[in-house]
Amino acid sequence: MRQPWKNIPVGFMESEKSVTLREIEATVIFNSITTFAMKPQDEKIYGLIGFPLTHSFSKVFFNQKFQAEGINARYINFELPDIGDLMEVFSEYPAIDGLNVTIPYKQQIMPYLSDIDPVAQRIGAVNVVQVIRGKSSNDFKLVGFNSDMAGFVNSIRPMLKPCHKGALVLGSGGASRAVCCGLEDLGVTPLVVSRTKRDGMITYDEITPDIMDSHKVIVNTTPLGMYPHVDECPQIPYELMNGDFLAYDLLYNPDVTLFMKRSAEQGAETKNGLEMLLLQAFESWEIWTARK
Repeated sequence: MRQPWKNIPVGFMESEKSVTLREIEATVIFNSITTFAMKPQDEKIYGLIGFPLTHSFSKVFFNQKFQAEGINARYINFELPDIGDLMEVFSEYPAIDGLNVTIPYKQQIMPYLSDIDPVAQRIGAVNVVQVIRGKSSNDFKLVGFNSDMAGFVNSIRPMLKPCHKGALVLGSGGASRAVCCGLEDLGVTPLVVSRTKRDGMITYDEITPDIMDSHKVIVNTTPLGMYPHVDECPQIPYELMNGDFLAYDLLYNPDVTLFMKRSAEQGAETKNGLEMLLLQAFESWEIWTARK
């Protein structure tokens, strides 16, 4: 059974407002800290692989959880310049029990997996890896899942209105695939906007007033605007937006991106990606601990 952390207040998941990192830290108030003697040989390792990882929130989040709940585990950031270094991580840390995956490896990691969950197969990207152990430290298999879609769907669902029939999804990477699948499940037709012309996608130069009018949800899945490049944003015709629009940014650092600011100036409702990240964390923990 799903057991979200008890210290998340009722109603938090239904919030229609953007949340900040400081608000999350204030919300996740731990009721007690259990002190006990750790046994290093029994310690489990979880972590995040990607490059770069300067924007990662998961390490602090999970290590606070482990400390508060008396779980003998650590969460480590594995900044890999090349996905080919993955097996070296398992050699150095044989106690790895699960991984999160971020840019740029959500698709590149798939050939290293023994099995892939049907949802991740549909999306074509993996951001959670479950480690199933055999009888020895060298006997294990990796199974890929995707929690991006569930986190996004549960975060954006309360904000959708009857006028939100179509969505522009800015970016064409692994997160974009998850967002598109989630929007389809919510009855919103996605249209991907890419820097280069591809089948089934349009470029930024091809966004017309008619396209904007029929796609009143705009989701930024690109890294444009992420700290420290806070003065960047996707180049879309913001002047065509109004109060019917919803601008959702998967980024969470800074709390308000330039994409969100420019959209709000036109009357659009905005939200950042921090709640989505929190929901992903819940899903990751369930995958690592409840599906073996």
